Amino acid sequence: MSYKSDIEIAREAKKRPIQEIGDDLGIPTEHLLPFGHDKAKVSQDFINSIQDREDGKLILVTAINPTPAGEGKTTTTVGLSDGLNKIGKKSMICIREASLGPNFGMKGGAAGGGYAQVVPMEDMNLHFTGDFHAITSAHSLLSAMIDNHIYWGNELEIDERRVAWRRVVDMNDRALRDIVVSLGGVANGFPRQTGYDITVASEVMAILCLSDNLEDLQRRLGDIIVAYTRARTPIYCRDIGADGAMTVLLKDAMQPNLVQTLENNPAFVHGGPFANIAHGCNSVIATKTALKLADYVVTEAGFGADLGAEKFMNIKCRKAGLAPSVVVLVATVRAMKMNGGVAKADLGQENVDAVKAGCPNLGRHIENLKTFGVPVVVAINHFVTDTDAEVQAVKDYVDTHGSEAIVSRHWELGSEGSADLARRVAEVADADIASFSPIYPDDMPLFEKIQTIAKRIYRADEVLADQKIRNQLRDWEEAGYGNLPVCMAKTQYSFSTDPNLRGAPTGHSVPVREVRLSAGAGFIVVVCGEIMTMPGLPRKPAALSIGLTADGDVEGLF
Repeated sequence: MSYKSDIEIAREAKKRPIQEIGDDLGIPTEHLLPFGHDKAKVSQDFINSIQDREDGKLILVTAINPTPAGEGKTTTTVGLSDGLNKIGKKSMICIREASLGPNFGMKGGAAGGGYAQVVPMEDMNLHFTGDFHAITSAHSLLSAMIDNHIYWGNELEIDERRVAWRRVVDMNDRALRDIVVSLGGVANGFPRQTGYDITVASEVMAILCLSDNLEDLQRRLGDIIVAYTRARTPIYCRDIGADGAMTVLLKDAMQPNLVQTLENNPAFVHGGPFANIAHGCNSVIATKTALKLADYVVTEAGFGADLGAEKFMNIKCRKAGLAPSVVVLVATVRAMKMNGGVAKADLGQENVDAVKAGCPNLGRHIENLKTFGVPVVVAINHFVTDTDAEVQAVKDYVDTHGSEAIVSRHWELGSEGSADLARRVAEVADADIASFSPIYPDDMPLFEKIQTIAKRIYRADEVLADQKIRNQLRDWEEAGYGNLPVCMAKTQYSFSTDPNLRGAPTGHSVPVREVRLSAGAGFIVVVCGEIMTMPGLPRKPAALSIGLTADGDVEGLF
């Protein structure tokens, strides 16, 4: 049986004018800033006007550790929300925007797949409404103003060896990880070593995603520590005077983007930090707004639950005062087999023993999520090669962990295939049995917070950090930053820092390579193992197969 490609399905979508989607949510046309006919931004004035409304139920979709077999977290997010609307509930989704880096690298887009997609798919996976470009520009403005301040006399007495602000670009480019700027003589400034991160790892991205409004945004931007003096006194973005202009550049980017699913249900797509190197959640303003507009809001957090869900709980929910009613943990039979040692080429063959051998990764995530006090429903994202025996093996395993696994065929059938999952998730959410709590308190010392995540979530024996890193953490505590949560940057492919260590490893160590203070965003970034905040392209990047057809259509992007 042949299936249409994601892009073929998306191009056949019968989209409604975005004003109609807004009208279904009670958003007047005058409060929509349209970008064409099928996407629009929602005004801050409208968002302010609905703050007295009661909140709907918040549903988090997360997943097992990603494998080349595929898990389909975004696809499940879309399918679940479509399913909720199918059974008569008022639901919308909140997901992140796609980065150009992985789109032209190897990961692909971020709009779902099959008959569980958000459209316009091509726009979403390319420039969309320009939010990422605005973030890159605001970040670059601050970079330019720091070096300009030093060039014109350095009134703040910045120690050029202690400029902490790196540059960013929304593309995978390993050559930019470590660079020297201002070469070429006196006219170009003072040479110094620096580097680039990908835009999704920018503190500006994190700030936009965690801010409640423009005033909060500018305050947080002003709080960014960009450098230190020789006496190690911090220099802030507001000292440079860049916070106001950066806010102007981000004014429109702060407004959530409204689009629709293939089934014409509403979706906010806003913000885009990666969960392996940043906090991995869509914007707070989009999530909070959606909770005022719908009875159920389905959101997702990036990569596996050890990264995205942990940060969703410990960073986003803690800082924004949010609490999920239920977590949907996505798994596939194919990924279980791969965790059980089956090669990708052999995944189409029935292998119940391999499914059972791979299930401990799923079980570890169930256990971890329950430590946050939130009930867990497992969604088995169905593939056509799955056999009844393999599916039953996953269900039986999940039963032993006190949860329930439900098969969902949204990729193939849309909301018709996700209705059973939607019914069960709604029942759990409506039961109000969640008692959400982060797994560490604000006043725990920073290194102990790192240890708590490493031991309770990753099941490591120890955290390896040299004295320089420990001293840096203590200095930040003394400077008043000890109450911040920690944002772990590590490989997404394993509970450990070794991407090749699948399953549910124990007895490993978590080496900390570097720590970074994101004072504006409000967390400490902890860089572990070999993870890079500027990814590189693979040997054969997706860009090699991307182009335009003779009819002017994009091909190869998905």
